Amino acid sequence: MKTPFNKFLYIGFIIMGLYQTFFTNDYMQAAASMGIGLAFDPFDTEQKWNERPNWQKAVLIIHIAAVAALFGYGVGLNDK
Repeated sequence: MKTPFNKFLYIGFIIMGLYQTFFTNDYMQAAASMGIGLAFDPFDTEQKWNERPNWQKAVLIIHIAAVAALFGYGVGLNDK
């Protein structure tokens, strides 16, 4: 897949996850949507992880941390 198409899918899943978080309050579905977004790397997919700039690594690590936080929050809310 080409990088520009990945960017559109990545941004689309992020927007969907934000919508599900703030408007429908469905945190588990938001975590799933944002997690799927990680599969569509918005940066150069041919570049190896060690060769990427630190800011790109930081963006992806913060993204996965946000997905884990949403998942944990969703599980915590449904734990009764």
